[in-house]
Amino acid sequence: MVTERVTERGTEATEFSLQQAINLALCHACEDDDRVLVFGEDVGRLGGVFRVTDGLQAKFGEDRVFDTPLAESAIMGMAVGLALAGWRPVPEIQFDGFSYPALDQIVNQVARMHYRSRGTAPMPITLRLPSFGGIRAPEHHAESLESLFAHVPGLKVVSPSTPGEGYHLLRQAIADPDPVIFLEPKSRYWHREPFDPAAPVPVAPVGTSRIARPGRHATLIAWGAMVSRCLQVAELAAEDGVELEVLDLRWLKPIDAEGLAESVGRTRRAVVVHEAPLTAGLGAEVSALITERCFDTLRAPVQRVTGYDVPYPAGPLEDQYLPGIDRILTAVQTVLEYRRG
Repeated sequence: MVTERVTERGTEATEFSLQQAINLALCHACEDDDRVLVFGEDVGRLGGVFRVTDGLQAKFGEDRVFDTPLAESAIMGMAVGLALAGWRPVPEIQFDGFSYPALDQIVNQVARMHYRSRGTAPMPITLRLPSFGGIRAPEHHAESLESLFAHVPGLKVVSPSTPGEGYHLLRQAIADPDPVIFLEPKSRYWHREPFDPAAPVPVAPVGTSRIARPGRHATLIAWGAMVSRCLQVAELAAEDGVELEVLDLRWLKPIDAEGLAESVGRTRRAVVVHEAPLTAGLGAEVSALITERCFDTLRAPVQRVTGYDVPYPAGPLEDQYLPGIDRILTAVQTVLEYRRG
């Protein structure tokens, strides 16, 4: 297993955690472009609450990696000013639930400045946001805000599910000329898997999903930590001869409508899984896209397995709130057994 801090190019390590992969992506982005700045609450000397930025300040100095006051609106306002001055800011807001005070800057400035300036003021900002649940955190430390950000014109939204995806998607987000909300699944920070950051990887266009597991009987659609949950379900279903395809949506804005249609058009059944509440969650948009493109081939209505329409609960109640294996398997059984009329 990899035990070294991954901040150098050429490391011989082949197994990374998501936390290490994001650290490495930030390091390489700073090396490749002197305009990249990393900042936020405790990201410098401490290395962040989850140690994602560990070692970066020592390597690049306090002018490139620096701590900010405990003021999320100020963090995003600073990012806007830096972007206008020609920098490529990569701010971090410590927890997803802390981002609400910054929504004014995110919605009214970050998302609109390029449009408002008729294209003369790009906003190459990548907001890193530790997101979702699964770590039994206290109130305000676990939220699923993807549909909120995805609803805002001018923002792109992406969420990785593996260390390799974390590295490559973050590099892509930082290089993008538009503002990107990068949702990091906290519960997957310590998940490890082999990947080689130096290996040539075909860069999929922004808004491209990926097939995490091929199948033919139904498609499970998820993002972030729920991709792993759906892969567990697919393993269990395979024991009964049911081959479930798992589609990692990755980009939540723009959504890969063609990739959805291709997968569901092949399996003819779909289950969408996410941590956010059901009502007006991103699963509704995904379901609508599938229905619009696959209505004639669907064998059953699209099912959604989500969080409940309640405030995100404190840690001890997370297991009851988050989509579990049994709930997902029940939805799979529903689409497989559905009979029209």
